Amino acid sequence: MTVEIKEKTRDRQAWMGLLARAEAADLARLWARYGAVPAHDLLRAPEIGGVMLRGRMGAVGDAFNMGEMSVTRCSVRLADGPDGHAYVQGRSRDKALQAALVDALMQSDAANEVRSKLLAPLAEIEGQRRARRAAKAAATKVDFFTMVRGED
Repeated sequence: MTVEIKEKTRDRQAWMGLLARAEAADLARLWARYGAVPAHDLLRAPEIGGVMLRGRMGAVGDAFNMGEMSVTRCSVRLADGPDGHAYVQGRSRDKALQAALVDALMQSDAANEVRSKLLAPLAEIEGQRRARRAAKAAATKVDFFTMVRGED
């Protein structure tokens, strides 16, 4: 695999991860502000399903089933060619469709506009959300220390 392909793959993983982690309301608000829905065909209409979450104790133990999670997936093809795919947590058909359209648009000539109008604001919102969560966790931090007894 060439360096260019690896870089494109990494970029796509980053924007697809950002879309998957985004709150449905944030994506919907930015999508509405973006403008008209591009002409597209549904390759796979948004459909809801479930996945089994697996975990490992200490990241090294035997795998075990933690539980199930709802996911929604969607695939689209823009009129001018690129395909877009999305898997999002939860049961939001609209979010899955919007994320798939954004994925397809990021592989088209509209990529720079989509990056500035949708992905950059979503990344900023995610950063703010993480900072609030970190501040909340830091407020509950307890420092433990051991006092040395003054005996000889």
